[in-house]
Amino acid sequence: MVQDLYILMITAAVVSIVFKFLKQPVVLGYIVAGVLVGPNLYGETIVNADNVKAWGDIGVLFVLFCIGLEFRLKNLISSGKIAAIGAMTIILGMMCLGYLVGQDAELDMINSLFLAGMLCMSSTTIVMKVIDEAGMSKERFVKGATSILIVEDVVAVVLMVLLSSIAIRHQFEGAELLNKVLILALTLAVWFIVGILIIPTVLRKIKRFLNDETLIILALGLCLGMVLTAEEAGFSSALGAFVMGSILAETVESHRIEHLMSPLKNVFAAIFFISVGMLINPATLAEYWVSILWVSLVVIVGMILFATLGCWWGGATMRDSMLTSFSFVQIGEFSFIIASLGTSLGVLDPIIYPIIVASSVVTTFLTPYIMKAAIPCYNYLYKHAPAGLREKIDRREQAVAAADAPAESDGPTIADKARHAVRRTYVTKHLVNLMIKNMSAHDEDAKLHENSKEK
Repeated sequence: MVQDLYILMITAAVVSIVFKFLKQPVVLGYIVAGVLVGPNLYGETIVNADNVKAWGDIGVLFVLFCIGLEFRLKNLISSGKIAAIGAMTIILGMMCLGYLVGQDAELDMINSLFLAGMLCMSSTTIVMKVIDEAGMSKERFVKGATSILIVEDVVAVVLMVLLSSIAIRHQFEGAELLNKVLILALTLAVWFIVGILIIPTVLRKIKRFLNDETLIILALGLCLGMVLTAEEAGFSSALGAFVMGSILAETVESHRIEHLMSPLKNVFAAIFFISVGMLINPATLAEYWVSILWVSLVVIVGMILFATLGCWWGGATMRDSMLTSFSFVQIGEFSFIIASLGTSLGVLDPIIYPIIVASSVVTTFLTPYIMKAAIPCYNYLYKHAPAGLREKIDRREQAVAAADAPAESDGPTIADKARHAVRRTYVTKHLVNLMIKNMSAHDEDAKLHENSKEK
């Protein structure tokens, strides 16, 4: 086991350094490292595949836990229609496109659904990295793009639960699926309400006893406890990890936990991507290169089309919509997780996994270059658009600019409105006040954290 870890870490370190030198995402380096140590390049593996898979499964939990820690309900609500309409347009549009691609390739219904799920998610990590390296992290579109990615992550977790149910029964039953969704929604509501009522309060009470070591142990214990709870309730372990991360995101210790989790997440996430690379057979990629290029083209064109339309319908300007869509043109980490789910359930066609991974490599490599084309494409569209469309684009730009101007107004907050709505119900009033107190304490801590970073 120690030898396996040594080989994995050294190989991943060397390859990732090379990829950093080439100014490529290290995720690609980890996948290439997996190919190098896997069984398909030399005919035999130099590490124990079962050990790598076990560590990779833990890596998935930690990645989803950290994604949950970045989930802010307040930030999501503040983005309003852009987050909801943008994300749902992308997900529904890309899932329909992915399903059609699967049917065209003569895949069965379950494989087509899994393929659709893999193609509808962008990579939060890659998008944020590309935006940052392009020097656009302060641009107006970033807030909406981030909110859309958050909604995608939430939907992806729910999608995994639904795909598991369909895969196990090998059929699609609308009534049963609706029942499953309702049970899931009710379960999530109970978990979030109880979690936000209890956990932030407890952490505030014992804050003076929590050094870094104790806090990270407590956070991991809560995460694994929710994982077990989710499994006992009949849901995926990934859902439990994400939910606990989301609950802890509303505590005063969220930034500290996120900081402490970062090294652990990086290590196990690297192992997960290495395990993905170990499944790639170069000979298979050479044989199916046409399919890889076709899937990559579908992702790029589909994401640009549906993300632009979704953001525009959600109220964003055309410039912001195109900047968002041109940054979303890659297959994300959740695609690998969904593919791993299908493989573990024994329902995924073996050829799909390497094609998806190879397509992810291609689209991730092209993302920075495609994003650079967003502004020239917008200028070309605006210049050659009919007068009526140009007028609509100008009106939207003026409306968004006017809406942003009074953003610092002192009007009633969501918390104030919630408190006012339940003021006549004694028990509910006190429960809501406790939730608001917990979330307000988190907001104050977040402001202090931001101020300290600026200094």
